[in-house]
Amino acid sequence: MLKLIIFAIASVIIIWVSWAPLQVRDRRSHGFFRFFAWESIVALILLNVEYWFTEPFSMPQLISWLLLCASLFLVAHGVRLLRVIGKPRGQFENTTTLVKLGAYRLIRHPLYSSLLLLAWGVFFKHPSLLGSALALAATAFLVATARIEERENMNKFGNDYAAYMETTKMFIPFVF
Repeated sequence: MLKLIIFAIASVIIIWVSWAPLQVRDRRSHGFFRFFAWESIVALILLNVEYWFTEPFSMPQLISWLLLCASLFLVAHGVRLLRVIGKPRGQFENTTTLVKLGAYRLIRHPLYSSLLLLAWGVFFKHPSLLGSALALAATAFLVATARIEERENMNKFGNDYAAYMETTKMFIPFVF
């Protein structure tokens, strides 16, 4: 029961943050799919919360902590770069300058990569069938989010973004 209450509270917060993208009629805003990625991650966290510190030196826990630490680093690094170099107007992700330094030199979506690492890090706290379904759902929603955001960035930055896409990977450096 407590987990349902926490999920409901988290969902209200996520809805509040995502309100404008959820209002878009054609559902082609990156925020629409990001909402569902966040919901999947919250559900995954609540599913595995009691296993967070069990068997701390088991292989799944070690993999989990590695992914979670990488996630934390990537989100802090990515947000800092967006704020300092991206010269945002309003929200930090509404940049006016294309960021191509730091993690952005290798991958186009460090913040979504961070969410992917978070989802899979939480999954490895206690791997299960339901957990894998939630992690896969979060992954699918984040891929959809990134693809839509890339269209938005093409409209915003034009040929500069197209050239940038040619030299970087979507989520993981040197892969795909």
